[in-house]
Amino acid sequence: MSMLGVVAKQLRNHPALIPLFIFIGGGATMSMLYLGRLALKNPDVSWDRKNNPEPWNKLAHNQQYKLFSINTDYSELKKDRPDF
Repeated sequence: MSMLGVVAKQLRNHPALIPLFIFIGGGATMSMLYLGRLALKNPDVSWDRKNNPEPWNKLAHNQQYKLFSINTDYSELKKDRPDF
């Protein structure tokens, strides 16, 4: 009997475990999606070192790269750093 078969049998015998599996699966899915977002959108991660070795220098001064901002409106920021 496979592992999924054992889990399905236990869920049929103990239906109170179904919400536990739903929330654990949802939490694991959301954490993997956030990890993927960090790997693809964060300027600290460099996937292409030959064409873009320092991606943090190519950010615009008003570009939001964080998931959400509480007190900062990125569209109204003024440029406060030199061009490289």
